Amino acid sequence: MADLTKEQILEILKTVVVPQVGRDIVSLGLVRDVTFCSGIAAFQLVFPPPLAVFKDTMLDAAKSALLARPEVERVNATANVAVPKPPEKLPLPGIKHIIAVSSGKGGVGKSTVAVNIAVALAQQGFKVGLMDSDVYGPNVPIMMGATGKPVTGNNKVFPLMAYGVKVMSIGIIQPGEKPVVWRGPMLHGVVKQFLQDVEWGTLDYLLVDMPPGTGDVQLSLAQIVPVSGAILVTTPQEVSMTDVRKATNMFLQVQVPILGMVENMSYFLCPNCTERHEIFGHGGGHELARTFGVPFLGEVPLSIGIREGGDEGVPVVAGAPSSIQGQAFIQIAMNVVEQVRELSTPLPTIGIR
Repeated sequence: MADLTKEQILEILKTVVVPQVGRDIVSLGLVRDVTFCSGIAAFQLVFPPPLAVFKDTMLDAAKSALLARPEVERVNATANVAVPKPPEKLPLPGIKHIIAVSSGKGGVGKSTVAVNIAVALAQQGFKVGLMDSDVYGPNVPIMMGATGKPVTGNNKVFPLMAYGVKVMSIGIIQPGEKPVVWRGPMLHGVVKQFLQDVEWGTLDYLLVDMPPGTGDVQLSLAQIVPVSGAILVTTPQEVSMTDVRKATNMFLQVQVPILGMVENMSYFLCPNCTERHEIFGHGGGHELARTFGVPFLGEVPLSIGIREGGDEGVPVVAGAPSSIQGQAFIQIAMNVVEQVRELSTPLPTIGIR
């Protein structure tokens, strides 16, 4: 019995129509590498991501169509989903590491953690920048005491300086109580501008205070620049941890490493009786770290001093570095440095003798 030609096989496969699309797999350009030899037909199906849901059913239908022909004894075929080419990353040659500080929900003290880690890193001699990408709640300038108008020059905006940290925020560009009413594409644009049009200079670390949730800003940051890792901030109670799980999965899906978990408002030390009160429970951050197999960076006690420092523009690591809270943030910052170092260290090459 004569072998089938490539053209004959393609004609057979044209009978296989993708549901809802209404076109066959050949006209859609899904069929690749067609061969036929000694009764064996072989080909590949390559689906774009939007059609991936039809991958298995179309493969079975294509095999059945060919096996219905007497010339075909066996079919060797595979179906895969085309992996889209990742977008080009912005070149930021002066910045060694970009770190996202994120949470699944608001109200967990994410900005407080970002501010104090940034100042603690600067205190240790690192060159640090802090980018406030929470355009709807830009609290970083208040917490850092960063006031005044930014200087411009050579088509660049120069960040403000506070506690040795370079700071940029929409709250600096557009101060006051006027709300920011922007849609997704505009959020993507401001993230890109803050990264590309701000004169950050040479930095060891650029911390990015993310808005709560898993929306446009998080995705934009992961797509625009190479992010060294993410710090996830939670409070101990389940309602916070549920949302942080979503944020963690989002970063993993966009291939951003998780540097670790921080448990904020972990407990309260009574100033009068020195008794420890676990107001929101305890151990949620540890549990999340174990669940995802990532480091636990540390826990920060609930403190009136942290709140007062944030309102007054004096981060606790600057105003009270020897306090329990200040020491907690300093240790977390050092743990972040260690995690970044570990992720940046290439694996040893194993030679074959």
